[in-house]
This record gives sequence, C-alpha cells and structure tokens, in this order.
Amino acid sequence: MTRRHSRPRLLGVLLALGLVVVATALVWGRAGADADPCARRADRAEQRSRLVTGSGPEVLVIGDSYSVGAGVALRDSWPVRLPGRVRVDGFSGSGFSVGASPCGDVSYGTRAPAALRPATDLVVVEGGLNDTDRPAAELEEGVERLLRRLDGRRVLVVGPPVTPDRPRSHAERVDATLARIAREHQASYLSMLGTELTFLDDDLHPDPAGHRTFGDVVAARVREMLAT
Repeated sequence: MTRRHSRPRLLGVLLALGLVVVATALVWGRAGADADPCARRADRAEQRSRLVTGSGPEVLVIGDSYSVGAGVALRDSWPVRLPGRVRVDGFSGSGFSVGASPCGDVSYGTRAPAALRPATDLVVVEGGLNDTDRPAAELEEGVERLLRRLDGRRVLVVGPPVTPDRPRSHAERVDATLARIAREHQASYLSMLGTELTFLDDDLHPDPAGHRTFGDVVAARVREMLAT
C-alpha cells in the first residue's frame, strides 16, 4: 500500500513546489518593476511636487535632482529656503537638453508648460550638471526652447555648481552658455561657480548643509526680484 501511494504524494509535492516557484517569480517580477530607476525618479518627483512651502508670490522651481533633494529629506531640499509660495517641478537626471535624461524627454522645456500656473509670478530654473556631457548645439536648443515657452514670465536661471565628481571646465562651459542665452532673452542669471557646497558621499549631490548654502544664495536673488 505504501508504494502505491508514494507516487501521488510525490506528484502533489512537486505541484506545490512548482506553485511556490511561480508565485516567487511573480513577486520578484513586481519588485523588479518597482526598482526601475525611472519609476523611482518619477515617484520622487511626484512626492516633491506635493510639498508646497511658504506664502506670498507664486514661485515655480523647475530643476533636476538638486531641486527634488536627492539623498536628503524632502524638507532639506534647497527650494524650501526661497521666499514666496514655492512649488517644485523637479526630475532627477533631467536638464535643459532633450537627451540629458535616460528616462526619455523630461527636459525643462517639455515640462514647463504643464508646471506653469496663471498666478506664477517668478520661475526659477536650476540645472546644467546633467547637460555637461551633451553636445553644445543640443544644450543651446534646449535653453532656447525653454525660454521661448517662458516668454512673458519673470525668469531666474541658476547655473551648475562645481562638484568634486566632474571637471570644473565642464560646469564652466554650461555656465557660459546659460548666461549668454539668458541675457539674450532678458532673463536673470545666477552663476553658482563661486559657491562652495558640501556634498554627500557621491561627490555630486549636496548634503543638508550644502542645500542650505545653495538655497540661501538663490533666495537672496529671488528676494531682490520679488521686491522689484
């Protein structure tokens, strides 16, 4: 009798084991989807967009990982230090150039129309580090497209800082391009090349103290612009 029932039992065990393997594969598949870097960046961007700080004139910040506060708490990100009622449209890895991000076209010029509100009084555009490896023509076209779409708004363009992980000359090249095109469109420009920041271990993103420094420098200029 024992031998006659051993085979059905064995088949039952194998079937149960197979179901466990399939279920595990499905769980890992979903986990892999959740771990998609672009999905994580989009989720972080959405979280940051829900944090609106301050009161007064409407200020919109368009930017990259610095604006969303990559590596620090949302409330430690530099835009919280700006005067006014501040909203942030940020996306890590994005820039002025269409090809700056591996997540498709999330460039500033593409995102700006949806981020603007009728009451937006000032637009602060921060970035450039993700454009340091893009062709000059692509960067210029991206800046031109953004500023055309912001025509009629008060705009402050904030350039890239010098970071330990990339050559200073790369930031200087982008800084010069942004300054020139901003001037041509009568937008204000703030160079961050001379601002010394402190960084996280990746030598790219500011730590909380670095965000405070960055935010205070930008806030001083924003305060001047809102007062005029």
